[in-house]
Parts: sequence; structure tokens; C-alpha cells
Amino acid sequence: MQRTARPFKSRARFGPRSSAQWFALPAVLLLGLFLLYPFVDVLRFSTWDWSGLSAPKPIGLENYRQILQDPDFYKSLRTTLIFSLITLPPFILLSVLLALALDGQPYERGIKALLFLPGLVTLGGAAVAWYTLFSPEYGALAAVVPVPRWDQSVGWALVLIMLFTLWRHIGYGVLVVSARLKAIPKALTEAAAVDGANPLQTFRFITLPLLRPALTFLVVIGTVLTLQSYTAVFLLTRGGPFGGTEVLGYYLYKTGFEIGRLGYAAALTVVILILTLAFALAQARLLREER
Repeated sequence: MQRTARPFKSRARFGPRSSAQWFALPAVLLLGLFLLYPFVDVLRFSTWDWSGLSAPKPIGLENYRQILQDPDFYKSLRTTLIFSLITLPPFILLSVLLALALDGQPYERGIKALLFLPGLVTLGGAAVAWYTLFSPEYGALAAVVPVPRWDQSVGWALVLIMLFTLWRHIGYGVLVVSARLKAIPKALTEAAAVDGANPLQTFRFITLPLLRPALTFLVVIGTVLTLQSYTAVFLLTRGGPFGGTEVLGYYLYKTGFEIGRLGYAAALTVVILILTLAFALAQARLLREER
């Protein structure tokens, strides 16, 4: 009995589960090579005074001290937070309203595909198309209706970037909310209707609480994306006018590749990563509380 039990324990210890872990090892090594190693390099660069051309000079945490005293950093952080505040509410609201309006309709799949299509277009091509369409001077839309001079107004420039962001990502938001709607049992809404609840009461007391995990996910993911926003600003406004659309991502690019302070830009990268991780941890905590 003992001789037969030992091989069984050995097979249990080195069985299919252990084999699956060994098969996952190459993927883990690749992730470490392309994610962990570059991050360690960024940490090393952030302790240098380095332009990319001259020899690096180790300065310890001096770059981080300068960030805490940098008014341009706080200005770009404030612009990023303003951009988040004017983008997230319409993103969440439109995602919910469109998902509710399309739920159960015969044309639901076709409309969702059209809404998701802008996210599949290359970002560079989409930004060029938007610039050509909304240019106040020679844009196609300017020939039909008056287009605000967003190239001379910080407010209108932020609105342009907000509309572009909504256009690209609203399809994703609708899919997330719609998937959660499909998981809500119809028996709950039917029981509420039998008890005399009107559609508004049903949405407020049944649908909305059950949508909370999806809404929490969209809020946190949207906030993280706005913290890392860069490409739309770079292609549409280049941080202008008057630096009013210079979000953190663009400030990082300008510092590293236009001014030539790569060590300082690496420190900015670490700071932005810490902010992003803080929101990711908030997301995990909120989702855990929902469960």
C-alpha cells in the first residue's frame, strides 16, 4: 500500500497543474523581459542628469525633488484633472443611455458595431481626419457651419479633445454597460412592473445598483486613460493654445524629447506610473467592496 501511495503523491505534485505552470513560464519570462526590465531601466535613468547625448551624471533623487517644486508639472496635472472631469461624466452618461436605448432592439448589434468602429481606426489617421474636418480655417465643416476658433481658445481646444476621445471610446463603454445589462435577470424588472413601479423607479432602484460594478470599472479605467493621455493632444493641439492642453503625457514628451532632459522625463514617468497604480488599486478596492 505504501509503494502505490508514493507514486500517486508524486504524480499529484507534478501533475497537470504543475505542467501548466511550466508551459506558462515562457510567457512570464517574456513579460519580465519587456515589462520589468524596461521599468528597472527607467528607475535607473530617473536618478541621472542625462540629455541622451552627453554622459549620464548620477544625481540620486534630485529629479524627484525638482518635480515637487516644478510649477509646469502642477499645471499639466491640473490640466489633466480638468480634462478628466469634463470627459468622464459624458462618457459614463452616454454609455448608459445608449446601452439602455439599444438593449433588446433588432438593430442593436449593427449600432454597437458602428459605435465601436472608431476605436479600430488608427489613432494617427483619426486625428488627421478630425483636424481636417474641424480646422477653423480650411476644415470641411467650416464651409457649412461656423467652427469655434479652438486653436485660439483653451476651452474650445479641450472640448475638441474631449469630443475626439468620446468618439473613439464610447463604443467600448456601451459594450461594457450592455454586457452588464444582459446579466441582470429579467424577472427582477418584471416583478417590479407587477408591483407597480414605473420605468424610472425600476431603473433607479434595480437597474442602476446592479450596473454599479460596470460603472465603477469605466470610471477608474477612464481616469487611468486620461492620466496617460498624450497622442490626441500631440496630433491635434500640440499642447496649445498657450499650453492650455498640455496634459501630463505631453509634458513628459516635451521634457524628454524637445527640451532634452531624459533623466527628468524618466522621473516624470515614474511619478505618472505611481498615480496610475494608485487609481488601479482604488479600482481593485471598489470592485472588492462590490462583491
